[in-house]
Amino acid sequence: MKLIISSVSGEPIYEQIKTQIRAAVLDGGLKAGEALPSLRKLAKELRISVLTVTRAYNELADEGVVQNIQGKGTFVMDKGNELMKQQLEAQARASLAEASRAAKAADMSLERLGEMLVEEYRAN
Repeated sequence: MKLIISSVSGEPIYEQIKTQIRAAVLDGGLKAGEALPSLRKLAKELRISVLTVTRAYNELADEGVVQNIQGKGTFVMDKGNELMKQQLEAQARASLAEASRAAKAADMSLERLGEMLVEEYRAN
């Protein structure tokens, strides 16, 4: 797993870590059951505090993206768990909202937008 951290982005580093890990889980880059790097290893790799990584991992665990198992590490949760489903639904809704705005701007009919959605759903 390769994380890219920017100290000039204005976004807290723990949020950058969370965002990138969450995205990797949602797009399949990280699979259910896969272990994340240890707190110390990731902190050393990114040259940041272990506390920063700990905060990111703990917040991801609170969201249901990962599970912390004491003495073993942090592991990606199955997309079938309820919190992960909620995350995926929220992502789908946001994408649909964006698609709806673009369709309205293009003066596209709701029927055509629906056809496109069905095509994309079946293609993926």
